Amino acid sequence: MKGVYYPKGVCSTLIEYEIEDNKIKSLSVTNGCNGNLKGIAKLCQDRDVDEVISLLEGIRCHTKETSCPDQIAKALKEYKQKCLEQ
Repeated sequence: MKGVYYPKGVCSTLIEYEIEDNKIKSLSVTNGCNGNLKGIAKLCQDRDVDEVISLLEGIRCHTKETSCPDQIAKALKEYKQKCLEQ
């Protein structure tokens, strides 16, 4: 399943992902800290969605209540919710 998520409260503007059998096959983040986000995306590849959520959820950026990694976790949680509704 492919999906998109529009982050809130961070520099990144778009998260795109592809998930198969609850594993992240691809993840890309538009804008934000390019090198860091490419690294995070590569580390997420082929990992279980729940594992990535638990690793990234709650990370903050400076004084913000969220961060790009936290927004990735939110995108993945939204994906899981969509799966439950189907």
